[in-house]
This record gives sequence, C-alpha cells and structure tokens, in this order.
Amino acid sequence: MQLKTIWIWTARLFGLGVILAFAGAIAVTVYVIRVSADLPTYEALENYQPPVMSRVHAGDGKLIAEYAREHRVFVPRAGIPDYVIEAFISAEDKNFYNHNGLDVRGILRAMLANVKNKIQGRRLEGASTLTQQVAENFLLSTDQQFNAKVRKMVIAVRMEKVFSKDKILELYLNEIYLGNRSYGVAAAALNYFGKPLDALSLAQIAYLAALPKGPANYDPVRKKARAVARRNWVLGRMAANGYITQEMADEARSEDLQVTRRLSGATYLATEYFVEEVRRKLFAMYGEDQLYDGGLSIRTTLDTRLQLAARKALRTGLEAYDLRHGYRGAITQLENLDDWQTALAEVKASPDTDPGWRISVVLDTTPEAAKIGLLSGREGQIPLEALSWARKPLREAKLGPKIKQPSDVLHAGDVIYVEPIKDTPNDYNLRQIPTVNGAIIAMDPHTGRVLALVGGYSFQQSQFDRVVQAYRQIGSAFKPMVYAAALDLGYTPVSLVLDAPFVADGGNQTRFYKPSNYAEGRFYGLSTLRLGIEKSRNVMTVRLAQQIGMQPIVDIGVRTGIYDQLDPVLAMALGAGETTPWRMVGAYASLINGGKKIEPTILDRVQDRYGKTIYRYDQRDCSGCNLSTKNEAEELPVALVEPVLPDNRPQVLDPVTAYQITSIMEGVVQRGTATRLRAVGKTLAGKTGTTNDYKDAWFMGMSPDLVVSVYVGFDNPATLGRGEAGGRVAAPIARDFFIEALKDAPNAPFRIPEGVRLVRVNGRTGELARPGELGTILEAFRPGTEPKRGQQGVRLAIGKGVILGDKKKKDEDDALGGLY
Repeated sequence: MQLKTIWIWTARLFGLGVILAFAGAIAVTVYVIRVSADLPTYEALENYQPPVMSRVHAGDGKLIAEYAREHRVFVPRAGIPDYVIEAFISAEDKNFYNHNGLDVRGILRAMLANVKNKIQGRRLEGASTLTQQVAENFLLSTDQQFNAKVRKMVIAVRMEKVFSKDKILELYLNEIYLGNRSYGVAAAALNYFGKPLDALSLAQIAYLAALPKGPANYDPVRKKARAVARRNWVLGRMAANGYITQEMADEARSEDLQVTRRLSGATYLATEYFVEEVRRKLFAMYGEDQLYDGGLSIRTTLDTRLQLAARKALRTGLEAYDLRHGYRGAITQLENLDDWQTALAEVKASPDTDPGWRISVVLDTTPEAAKIGLLSGREGQIPLEALSWARKPLREAKLGPKIKQPSDVLHAGDVIYVEPIKDTPNDYNLRQIPTVNGAIIAMDPHTGRVLALVGGYSFQQSQFDRVVQAYRQIGSAFKPMVYAAALDLGYTPVSLVLDAPFVADGGNQTRFYKPSNYAEGRFYGLSTLRLGIEKSRNVMTVRLAQQIGMQPIVDIGVRTGIYDQLDPVLAMALGAGETTPWRMVGAYASLINGGKKIEPTILDRVQDRYGKTIYRYDQRDCSGCNLSTKNEAEELPVALVEPVLPDNRPQVLDPVTAYQITSIMEGVVQRGTATRLRAVGKTLAGKTGTTNDYKDAWFMGMSPDLVVSVYVGFDNPATLGRGEAGGRVAAPIARDFFIEALKDAPNAPFRIPEGVRLVRVNGRTGELARPGELGTILEAFRPGTEPKRGQQGVRLAIGKGVILGDKKKKDEDDALGGLY
C-alpha cells in the first residue's frame, strides 16, 4: 500500500512537472515572441548595409577630409588579413566556428564565475559571442537588461541562419567601435597607426583586438601600460590557439606601442575652408544621410601644394597689414605673478595661431626691453626696437605717437603672443591675431578646376568663407570689363579718352556724381585706353562709360558671371556693384582662355560605396577614349588618333578683345599699379581694385594657366586706412602665392588668338614707334585698326570711330566739352 502511494505521488509529481515544463515552454515561447516581435526579419538582415564614412581626396590623391557620423571604412572579408580575424577570435570568441550564435558552454561558465564575482564585488563576466555583438548594432542598443539580452540572442540565432561565418566576421570587423572615432578595424588601423590593414604589424593587430572590451580603458597614450598588457594578453591567446608561434608572440610583445595622429598638420589646416565648401555642396546634392553614411568617394580639384602656398601667402599678407596699424592690447591680464607659470597655463589661447607663436606673460619692463615668461618656464625679452610697430590704433586706421619705451605698450601681467627672433635665442617679437580678414582663390582658367581656396585667416576662428559668401564692392577690378566693352565697339588700346574733371547727374542718391582719381585733384589729359587700366584712372573710365553707354558694360558684367544683374548707372563702371572672389576668378578666366565662360568647380567626380560614378563635372562624351590598341582579328597594333573633345564652353567675350585686355593688364604689372608682382619673374597680368574710403582691397592676377583672386577687408566694413589700396594690401599676397605656384613652371607668354596683329608703339602716347625709340611696347590690334606711319596729330576716340586731327582741332573739341 505504501509503495502504491509513493508511485501515485511520483506519477502526480511527474505529471505536474510535465505540465509545468509544458507551460514554462509555452511561457518562454510567448515571452520570446513578444520581446522579439519587432526585430529585423531575415530579409532585413540580408540587406543590411552598415553606415560608411565619405572620404574626400585632393586632385593629387591625398586624403583631406572624412564626413561621417560613424567613421568607418568598409572592407570585405577577402580584404581582411587572416591575422586580424584570428586576433579578434582569440580575444573575443574562441569558439566562434563551433556555435550557432550562442556559446552555451561559455554562458554556463560565465554564470558560475559571476556567482563568485558577485560575492567578491568584481565586475561581472559576459559570454556574448561575436554574433551577439553584431546583433547589438541591429538593435542600436547596448542595453544589458534581461529583455535586451534575449533579443540579442534571438537575432544572433537568426543571423547564423542567414549569414555564413565569414559574412558575420565581415559585419563584426566593420561594425565594432574601437575608440578614437573608429568604427571597424580598417578605420581603426588608419586612425591609430595611419596604415591600411594589410600594413599593420602583428603587435598593432593585437592592440586593435584588445579594444572591444573598452577602448577608453586601453588608451595608447593616457593608459599605455594597461594597453600594452592587454595587447600582450591577446598575443598570448593567439599563440595558445595555434594562430602564431610563441616566438612570434614574444617578438611582437617587444614592439613599442606608438600611435599616429591622422588628418592633422599644416596640409589639413590649410584645406579647412575648401573641405567645408565641398561638404556644403555635397549636402545640397545628396542630403545628410548619403553624405555622412553613404560611403561616397569624392575626388576634388584641390592641389595641396598650391593650397599650402595660398594659406601662407594670405596669412602673411594679413599679418603684414596688421603690423602697420598698431597694437590693440593684451589677450588678458594676470593679477598675481607669484605663480605665473600655473596661471599662464590656464589662459585659453586662440586656436590656429602661427606655428612659431608662443603665449607668454610680461614679467617686467625696463627702458630697453620687456622681460617675458613662457609657458615652458623659460624667460626671454622683447627689445624696444621690436615694439616700434605697436603704436596705439586710432580712429580711421590712424596711429598714435611713436613708441619710446616698452612701458608705452606692455605692462607686467600682460598675457601676449610672441615669436622668436631668428638667430637671437632669448629675443622675441610681439605678435597679435589680425582683425582684418580676406580670401584667396586660384583656378585653372581653361577647365574651371579650383586649385586653391582659402576663405579667411583661420577657419577655427571664423567659418565664414569669404571666397563664396563675402559680397563686396570690387572697385577698379571691374575696369577691364568696361574697356572690353569699348574694344568691342571699335575702340583700340591706343584710342584716347580725356582724363579731366567730370560731373554727371547723380540720380536719386545724390544731386551730382563727381568721380575722382586715386590721387585726388590730379588729372592727366588725353590718355590711351591702355593707360586708363595700367594707371587705374577713374575719371576717364567714367567718361568712357558715358560715351559708350552703360548697357554694353552691364551685358559683359552679366555674361562673364560677375553679376546676376547690374544697375546701368555710371558708378557701376568703377565697381560699385557687389560680388565675390569666386565669381571674379571665373570672369577673369575668360580673359585668358579665348573669351570662354568658365564656372569654377571644386568637384571632379563622386562615386558611391560600390565605385559607381554618380557625378562627374566634365560631362563631355569622349567617343574615342576607349578604343582598343590592337586589331581584334589579327592581334596586331593599330594606329590610334588622339580623341578630340568638343569645346562646349559658351563664348562670352570676343577672343581678340579678351587678348587685348590681357595684354593691357600685363602693363599693370610691368608699369602700373601692381609692379610688386614683377618680383615673380614670370609672365603675369593683373588688375588692382580699391573701393571708396579704402574699405576693400582686391587684386586679380593671371598667368597663362592660372587665375587668382585676392580680397582683403574687414567683415564689418571699415576703412583699411589711407593708402591701403589693392596694390599695397592685396597684390603682395598674390605675389607671394605666384612665386611658389610658378617656381617650376616655364615662363610662357599668353596665348595669342587668330585675328591679332602686334605693332610696336609708344607706350605713353600710343603712336607708331620710330626706330630706336625708347619706351615702346608691342600693342595688340585687330588688323586694319593699328596706327599708320605718317599720320600726324592726336588720335581721338568718339563713338565707334576715331577723329584724326591736329592740335588746334583737339583744343577746340576740349573747349566744347566733347566726349572723349
């Protein structure tokens, strides 16, 4: 009876256990279904594409920027070295090839270990497989709650059914965050060591495999000892698993852990304005997601050598101007100098100062020098003669009294910038960051490819890009277009226009419009068109504009792209309209490329993550570019004819007119307002520009294959100071740039189009030159318009023709106020 009772209760308990197990299974199934209801489907897993950063390369192939929310370079499994895979498997999931997404033995081992860890207050161990770590990326969560863990397990099992082991490894090694802005092993290899994956040493691979547990815990600089220890542990696991020999592990352990900073240094500082302009353009073209996650490969037009030269020239020019206009005062003041080195270290200096500049504090002044202390603890001095420029700035860019002793400028406690004086170790110059700003852009005038673009003194101090965003008056830099309109109407470079007082109706703005020349009160009488540009004569330019009418000038200004529209008033002939250096460089390109319209571009080509070209600047079809070099039937070489690409650039200037203006602007460099550029020693043309009250300074410079625009001015318009014209402020910047840009270029002349006849004339009067005459030049004429020998008197320009008259006739016309 007792045995029967035991059996009955045993059966009941077993039945209850079965029921409870069945109910538990149902509950677990329902729970798993509920928590995994919104998980990705098989199709979503198969079509998953990780976000990939877009990379920007210069025209010479150098990487200059990356755009990303997650810095990732996707590398397929075939491109990942075996040692990389073996290192991560050894460190993270040694049973990877033997489980179906869940390592049951690992889970049980971790559970037992965590009982002891919990009692001892240690960090709990995990048992996540590589597949489960990849699953976290699909969930977009690293939540460690129970529900999240179950969800990750479900995804892991699903992934093992959908993907091969190699595919899961590919996803893992491209997804895992490894610190230092690096998602995936390829990005980490670049960001930590500046190398592609296949160039890493075994020690470097092991270090990357040490990072998934917590990149911040193994920082190679701040926590180097821990990082090396973890790296060496990975090497030991690789040896224990048979992936490397013990000798290889020992050799790798002896290697020092050294990391490299990427996308830093002078080249990358120089490209900041350029790459930001690229980013804005791509954002407008493709949107945020494609730009930051789409893995675009962007080939730009930038020449990094010219970009460095442009930035250096602009900063040097702005600093030179700033030194002419006095010292604005200390960065801040230290109240107590007892522990000046500690106090100085707490001062926040401006970003992106010149490499040689140092922050320092004035410790004392004597009649001969100011004693300074540097952040390193070293002391030095600023001699009195090095402070001569530091006069007090006054209103309208004027200066206060001369410096007689250092205390006129500096006081104890002043925090300042200094720069070592060459060959005098303890002597320093006082420095300050300019408040004036500017821009420079250089472009190939035949293709429109922008080779250099610097939109200001420092991108880190101001992101406002003055190349494309600063609309400012251009002053006399517009004059070549006025004279081009006259040449189109039958004038010649030696046609005469009167430079004499001029008054016209001022319209609604003012009662009278009365322009003056740069040297106020001076007029030069009858002058050739060439002299009008070379010497930048304002009054004769306005008289010429009145004579030919403003409409032809407006048309050229719009056709060349300087303006979208232009009011047909005389002031516009002197550049009163506002535009940008970007537009100006495109317009001036037409003067040296045969009159063709050029649109500047910073992009050559854009490819998607698969290498398909989705944008190409040059849309011309080259039907003969892909011809085979062999006869397919006979396997013999065949003669190839160089393909001829169509020239689809719009014609906006007459080629002869364009060359005549270019020739005249060569005279600006040789004899006119930009003689500073003669120091370049190459064939150059150019035009200065200065606006009213010296608020804006411009220089447009050209060589046969390069066009440059330089602008200098204050962001809040104010006078640069009397005498600070384009020839003094902007032209030296262009000069310094051209010296570097053209140092290895041949000294070739500007290209002469058909329909031009070069005749030697007197450079001042424009009359046909006599044998042996001094001061002659070669002038460009349309055939039949050049001066004829034997003609006497002065050649006067009116309308579309000329009047040949004697001196008496000229005086009579002047008295009548004729239009010249």
